[in-house]
Amino acid sequence: MVSGPRFLSAVFILLCTLMVLAGCIAFAIGETSYADGNIRIHISNTGAPAETYIQVTVYEIKDFRQQEFTVLNTTTLLEPGENVVSVPGNLHPGSYKLIIYLIRDNDRKSAGIRDILVT
Repeated sequence: MVSGPRFLSAVFILLCTLMVLAGCIAFAIGETSYADGNIRIHISNTGAPAETYIQVTVYEIKDFRQQEFTVLNTTTLLEPGENVVSVPGNLHPGSYKLIIYLIRDNDRKSAGIRDILVT
């Protein structure tokens, strides 16, 4: 068995790192789709219930270029576990790139880039 001050220091540093990292990622953006005039975003929350502001910048992909199409936003309460958030927005058929930001207390908690096809 290994023991001594160096081993205990290494264990202490590892535990501190794990505690810090455990609090860093409370929200994760998952699958994103579009239906019935809404962008549906799957978000997992590993923390406590949280009032969250969601901003979606929508870029239209056309002729091998992307151009900003619109910026959408909503506020929602994310419960612990899996959530599906609907962000209203009218998109016509085509390809889009979405930049999704989750903001809480004026601080960005998570972000993601997703591609969707609207048919």
